[in-house]
Amino acid sequence: MSGGMGGLLSSGRGGSGRAAVDEPLWLEWLTLGGLLAFATWLLGARGVWHLLLTSDPTGLTLVILVVFVAATLWCGSRSRELQRQRRLMLAAARQARHGDPGDDGWAGAYWAALAASPRDSGAPLDLLLDQAQGPHHTAWWVNGIQLKLGLLGKVIGFSMLAIQIGQMQSFDAAQSQDLLRSLTSGLGVALLTTMVGLVGNILLGLQLTRLDRYADALVSDCQRLGLAIGASRQGD
Repeated sequence: MSGGMGGLLSSGRGGSGRAAVDEPLWLEWLTLGGLLAFATWLLGARGVWHLLLTSDPTGLTLVILVVFVAATLWCGSRSRELQRQRRLMLAAARQARHGDPGDDGWAGAYWAALAASPRDSGAPLDLLLDQAQGPHHTAWWVNGIQLKLGLLGKVIGFSMLAIQIGQMQSFDAAQSQDLLRSLTSGLGVALLTTMVGLVGNILLGLQLTRLDRYADALVSDCQRLGLAIGASRQGD
């Protein structure tokens, strides 16, 4: 038993060695969070935030920013939890070399469920997948909301532009400056909300993609170690 489990935990390469790699997901998110915080400060110092918020009378830009900040903080909390579960999995696998791996964490509960030989053999894996990947589906939906709010701002902005053009009764060259100022307000809403929604969608999508890949690797390693534990028990 100790030989097979030791190979899985000590090897750093190959198909069976990936379980021993403790990727610093939480540190990666902290690095990204620091970069975003610096970018936020820099844009604020340049007056970009004031320009964005004052140029959008609909308030959609502020809503998109709030959604992005809340979702990014959730990604940080989720990355910390996924890394904690991976460390619990590795600790339980080391305990399995000397006996019972225990049922701490998602991996321990998954292995304990497999050892109990449930009537539905796929139920333990379904529960593990729901714990590791289930919350990400809602996060992806929230990510899509940013893009939809940006498109909504575009529709509202062009609607404002169309209404202003429709209210024009005559074109006076002497009033062209005031006319252009009123027309560009609707165009500004359309472009700004779309830009903010797209940028937020891209940045949050990068975080969620990383979380998905980490969760996939966690589930795969749980299954791989579970098979090794089962084979070792049968060998004993």
